[in-house]
Amino acid sequence: MEASRDMSRLIEIMARLRDPETGCPWDVEQDFSSIAPYTIEEAYEVADAIERDDMLDLKEELGDLLLQPVYHAQLAAEAGHFDFDDVVLGITQKLLRRHPHVFGDDEARKAKSAKHVWERIKAEEAAEKAVAREAAGLETRTASVLDNVPKALPALTRAEKLQTKAAKVGFDWPDLLPVIEKIEEEWDELGAEIAKLDEDVPARIAEEFGDFLFSVVNLARHLGIDPEHALRQTNTKFVRRFEHIEGTLAQQGRSLEAASLDEMEAIWQSAKGVVG
Repeated sequence: MEASRDMSRLIEIMARLRDPETGCPWDVEQDFSSIAPYTIEEAYEVADAIERDDMLDLKEELGDLLLQPVYHAQLAAEAGHFDFDDVVLGITQKLLRRHPHVFGDDEARKAKSAKHVWERIKAEEAAEKAVAREAAGLETRTASVLDNVPKALPALTRAEKLQTKAAKVGFDWPDLLPVIEKIEEEWDELGAEIAKLDEDVPARIAEEFGDFLFSVVNLARHLGIDPEHALRQTNTKFVRRFEHIEGTLAQQGRSLEAASLDEMEAIWQSAKGVVG
C-alpha cells in the first residue's frame, strides 16, 4: 500500500490497522477512552507549532491531529454508530446552516450582521439535538447556557469560556473594580485556610486556591487577555531563563546541584537581559 493525498487512503489504512486478524496489535486493543488523551495531546501540539511559527512541524502535527477523527470514526463504524462520511456530512451541514449570510439566498445574505440569526440557529440545533438524544434513549436534561463548554478543555480555558457564557446573559460585573475586589477577597480566604494548615485541611486549601484562580481568570477576561495563552507564554519564558541558568553553570563546569539558590537567582536575573 502506498501513501496518497486522497483522504480515502487514510481511512483505508486506519481500517487495516484495526483489522482483528492482520492489523496492528496495539491499534486493535484501543477504544474511545484510550485514544481520547492522544486527541487532546495532538491538538496541543498543533497549537505549539503555531506558537513557534514552525510550518514544517505544523504540517506534521496537523496530520497527526487529522488521524484522530479518522480513528474515532473507525471505532464508531465498527460498533455500528456512524462512519467518517457521517462526520463529514455533519460538519458540512452545520457550516452551511450557521452561515446563511454566506451560503443562503439574497435575503439571508443581507442579514450578515444580524446576531440574532446566529443565536436562533444555535437554539434550533440544540433543540434538535435534544430530540435526537431522547429518540436514541440517551440522557436528556434541561438545557443550560453553559452547555457546549467541554469538560476536557484546559481548566483556565474552560473557566474563561464558562464566564463568557454567563456574561452574555448578564451575569457579570460591569467594570474592573469589583473584579479586583473579588480577587482580594479570594486571596484573603486562601490565606485564612493556609493559616489553618496545622489543622490538616488540604482539601479546603485546594478549594480556595481554585476560587482564587477562577477570579484571576475573570480579571484576564475583563482585560481581554487569553489566560491560557498568557500562561503558555510565561511557561516558555521560564524554560528559556532556566536553560540559561543550566548553560551558564555548564560553562563554569558546575552542576545545578552544586550551585546555591542565591547563585541561581543571580544568573536568573541576568537572563532577563539575555534571553528575555
